[in-house]
Amino acid sequence: MGILYGMVARGQVVLAEFSATQTNAIASVVARLILEKMKEVKNNSISSFSHHPYIFHVKGTDGLTVLCMADDASGRIIPSAFLEDIHKKFVKTFGRAVHSASAYAMNDEFSRVLCQQIDHFSRNPNVDRLNRLKGEMNQVQSVLIDNIEKALERGDRLALLVEKAITMQQPMQGNNSTVALKRKARSYKNAMWWRDCKFTATLMLLFLLTIVYVSLAFVCNGLFLSSCFNHMTMASVVPHMFYE
Repeated sequence: MGILYGMVARGQVVLAEFSATQTNAIASVVARLILEKMKEVKNNSISSFSHHPYIFHVKGTDGLTVLCMADDASGRIIPSAFLEDIHKKFVKTFGRAVHSASAYAMNDEFSRVLCQQIDHFSRNPNVDRLNRLKGEMNQVQSVLIDNIEKALERGDRLALLVEKAITMQQPMQGNNSTVALKRKARSYKNAMWWRDCKFTATLMLLFLLTIVYVSLAFVCNGLFLSSCFNHMTMASVVPHMFYE
């Protein structure tokens, strides 16, 4: 179902709201209770409240509070993106008037925007793809962290075995051989440490590259980044057209 209800308020004063379902009365009542409970929303912070079977997401920015109601399957990324988008559109549309407007002063005009954006964020496949990409990124992150932990654990076990070997050799050999063994053990331990560092750095680099690629794939509307390449091609063609 996605996002079902949206509201913009200044403190306890509701400036605009829209509901995509017949739950408007329930959503509106719960939204006002949340506004009353929070009173002062921290700037640029997002809070979530559960009211089965829905989740209410609230964001406060520059004296305005933007709220939406969504189903649990929507997660947090899509509602957060919706709240950010609505805030930008509301401020851009009404400017400083938002700080002095009376209740529902912007409702006639902005409820249509809320309707459009609720539909966009609930049905647009690109927005849904963002949620899927988030899940893939979390899986990649979990695998990388698991591999790093295993590598570090393996290095610790090898270092422990080296120390035990030194301890066992000390009663059996003279001082010279013990010193030589310690040097070899230290050299081996340093080599293992550097190898683990390189391995960890490589995994982190791969993780960062994955994040960059996933972000570009979402922005450029496809795994092959077609829209971005098309934009770059047009940007290079237009100057030539002017010169000709």
